This record gives sequence, structure tokens and C-alpha cells, in this order.
Amino acid sequence: MTRNSVQEEDAPPPARRARQRPRGDDRPPAKGPQAHPAAAPPRDGGDGRHGADGGEVHARGTRRRPPRRGHRALRWSAVTLAVLILGTAGAGYLYYQHLNGNIEKDPLNLGDSKVAKPTPNAAGQVPLNILVIGSDARDTEENQKLGGARETFGGTPLADVQMLVHLSADRSNMSVVSMPRDTLVKIPKCTDPDDGKVYPATVGRTMTNQSLGHGGPGCTVATWQELTGIHIDHFIMVDFAGVVSMADAVGGVPVCVDANIHSRDRKGHGSGLKLPEGTHPVKGEQALQWLRTRYGFEDGSDLARAKAQHMYMSSMIRRLRENATLSNPNKLRRLAEEATEALTVDPGLDTVKKLYDLSTELRKVKPERITMTTMPNRYVGARVEPTEDAEQLFRLVREDIPLDGKSVKKTPEKESDDPAAADGEIAVQVRNGTRTDVLAPASGRARTVAGLLVDKGFTQAVADPATAASEDRTVVRYPSAELEGDAQRVAKALGIPVSSVKQSTDVSGVTLVVGADWREGTAYRAPKSDDKTPRTAQALNGADDKACMHVNPAFTWS
Repeated sequence: MTRNSVQEEDAPPPARRARQRPRGDDRPPAKGPQAHPAAAPPRDGGDGRHGADGGEVHARGTRRRPPRRGHRALRWSAVTLAVLILGTAGAGYLYYQHLNGNIEKDPLNLGDSKVAKPTPNAAGQVPLNILVIGSDARDTEENQKLGGARETFGGTPLADVQMLVHLSADRSNMSVVSMPRDTLVKIPKCTDPDDGKVYPATVGRTMTNQSLGHGGPGCTVATWQELTGIHIDHFIMVDFAGVVSMADAVGGVPVCVDANIHSRDRKGHGSGLKLPEGTHPVKGEQALQWLRTRYGFEDGSDLARAKAQHMYMSSMIRRLRENATLSNPNKLRRLAEEATEALTVDPGLDTVKKLYDLSTELRKVKPERITMTTMPNRYVGARVEPTEDAEQLFRLVREDIPLDGKSVKKTPEKESDDPAAADGEIAVQVRNGTRTDVLAPASGRARTVAGLLVDKGFTQAVADPATAASEDRTVVRYPSAELEGDAQRVAKALGIPVSSVKQSTDVSGVTLVVGADWREGTAYRAPKSDDKTPRTAQALNGADDKACMHVNPAFTWS
């Protein structure tokens, strides 16, 4: 296959030279001209750098990050989960220190605000959330050859693929949530770990893929946490070359199309993927083409591409679990080398041992309990924004509810081992968080609920006159373990379930936020939970080997 057989689907912006790496860095500098990468075109045919109102977004061009192997082109995140599922089985015994040296790392979270870790269940188990990030950057000759577009070499990357992998606390099920790259979000303030540069929070909403250019993957993590309220434990990224090598190592990944497809239009746009109708194993550059294809699948959108990536991920997981050829030591050695060379992770995953331990947890889940989804969204011009269904999906992940609809064994709510102080000694701040997307805050709710607490003996309860951030459900937050018992005591007095008592570094004491579920009345009634995965999430079961991508008739051949 020629150098240009997997071309970038988009026309690149003009090349610009990046700053050089400071002397003394022990990593080799990138070779060749430096430039900003090309963003894939939006659905309206634009250049992918415009905000919700059509105005140009400049965040991408404000910084030229020095080329680093840790920021390679990592776009095809579907294969990342497969690396973890494999578990580098024999790799722990092959050149352990050498393999550890292959792995690059970056800080986990570059934002200021934090999201509290989930409270352990009665068995002491907690879920794991791993953000998989892929970018358009190309900073090695091999990745440049695979990615095309010479003028993008070494440019500031865009987080064009973002997938959250959620492993349940009891390790019985796994959920994957993809966010379209052109989702409009608020990127929080982030500080670059390399040079200390501060990127202010964006004014208004910006495409989520620009978060990677605000200091690195830790800003993408911060953006996710701000949007979803989900605590993220780790991130992991993989580059173009890693996709190719791992697809080769497993002997190809079966994929299906419902008609002959050639992803190429008259202007030369497309990945170049050419497959006949039916199911075929793809490997090498053809596997990369599948993961990059947008032109030719369904409506040609990023949503269709995400669907194809989900199919590939599911198929590779099944392949890795079934493929006996991976017991071959030489193939394992090759896969271990390629995988560790391709990875950039947070410090919590920066050794083969840590990756092996994580993969051991992931491998406990059978394919039929893995659910792939896309964040429910609606169009805003040529972009998209999360819908109410998206918040429903995020809540299910936050509360560790399986997306496959299968019931889980309910464990009793864990009460704190820390005894509560006397009611009259517990200081409580009450805030009004009853605002919704369509309703103004209910007047006087903080004052009313604070009065209820005083009547019940919590004489130090006071109302905060300022309106709090919107909360769908009433919640009691506390900053540290020694106040957990006090927070649970406040919740119990008002009939609020223990599951709504959360630790948070955003509060300085026991804080009750009256949510949109308690806009009136003096008796709290917990709403009945709708724990079904929204249909708009387009759920795909990991064991579904009959799924087939629909081919747009304009991209078929005979």
C-alpha cells in the first residue's frame, strides 16, 4: 500500500512551524516541518474551527506544543480497550524495565475543580472510569505515513475521539460512552504541566476536541468531569502505528458492511477504505481505514464513524479472547513492544504491572455484558450539544447502573463508620439548586428547607442566599471523611437516601443542595428512577457479531 493510501479526509490549514524542544530533554525531537493538524470537516463543509454561533474559535491556534512522543497521533481509540483486555499477558515477563520505559505519561487532570470519587458499595468495591482519547497529531514518520497530510506534522493535536470506559464496581459489566468530536462544551481553566501556561476557561461553548490543545489530555479529562459529573480515574491513548500492529497481531478484526463500499468522493475526500459486501477481517492499514471512515458510512457524520468504531472494538475484544495464536511468545513479544510504544497514560497506569492489573479487572467482563453507546445529542447548526437523554446516560454511569438493562444485586446502602455529632452541633449550609433548563429557581427553597432542619433540632442550619448550580436531585455533600456521619444524619432527618450523600472538595462543610426534584412542599420524596438506557444512545452489545454498517449508496461500487 502506498504512502498516501490512507489519506486525511480533510484539507489541512496552512503550515506553521512549532517551537523547538528545550535542550537537555532526553526524548528525541520530532523530524520534519511542524504544523497544525487538519481537523475533519464539519457536516456543513466548514473547517471545523467555528463555535456555536458560527464565529471562529481561536483556541486551537493559540499554542504550539513541542512535539513529544507522548502526544502521538492517538485517534483510533477503539483499539485501546482491546490492549487492556489483552492484558499484555506475557509482557510482564518480557523486558519489564524496557517496556516500562516505552510508556509515556502525562498528568491526569489539569483543571481546578475536582469530582469526588464514588462511594464504595457495601462490599468495599468502587467502579473504574477510563477516558480513551484520540488525536489528529502526527509526530513520527511512521504515524505521518499512516495519517497523511504532511503539513500537519507535529502540530497541536485535537481530541477527535473521546470514549469513556466504565467498569462496574462489582466487575460484572462494562459501559462505553463516545462523545462526538464537535460537541459544544465549556472547556474549564487548565494549566499546562510543561511550561505553566494557564488557559482560561472558554467564554461560551467550544468544540470538545479543542480541549487537548489546552495543556494536554489532562484538560480533556477536566472537560469531561465538568460536563458529566463523573470522576475519571485514568486516561489512555494509542497512536496510528499501534492500531496497525495490533490488528496484524490478532490476524485481522472481522467487520461487516451491507454493500460494497469505497470511501472516496470526487474531490478525493475519504479514508480510501474499499471492501465488498459482507464480513471481512481487516488488518494493517485497512483496519486504520475502517476506523477513520466517515464518508460512505450512513449519513457521513462523526456519529456514523463512532458506530463503526464501536463495531470494531467489540469485534477485536471477541477476537482477543478467542485467538489462540496469541499464546505464541514471539507474537506476544511483538504485541507488547508495539502496545507500550503506542501508549500515553496518566501516572496511575505508567508501568506494565499497573496496566496488567487493570486489564485483569477488565477481562472479568464477558462480551455480552459490554455496552457501547454514543452520547445522545442534537444539532446546533453544524455542531451538536448534549440532550436531556445525555444527562440520563451520565447519571446511569455515575450511579453504576448497567447500560445493558440487566438487574444487579442490590447491596445495602453503606452507612458511615464515623458517628454523627449531636444534631444541634452540626453546621449545615442549604443552597437552592432547583433551576432547570426550562424553569427558574423555585423562590425561597433554601430558606424553607433550612427552616425544616432548624425545626428538627439542627439549629446551626442556615440558608445560602446565592443560587447554587442546578441539581437534578437533592444532594448532601461533605468535604472530608470526618463529616460523613454528620452529612448522613442530615439526610436521614429529611428522608434523603444515603446514596445522595456525596463527598466533594467543592464544599467546606456539610452542604445540602435542594434539587429540581424538591421544588415545593416540606416532605422530600425521592423520585422513582428511570434506569433504562436512552434509545438515543444507540446501544450496541459487545457480543453482537451480526451488526453491519450501512453503506451510503453514493459510495458503493459494482
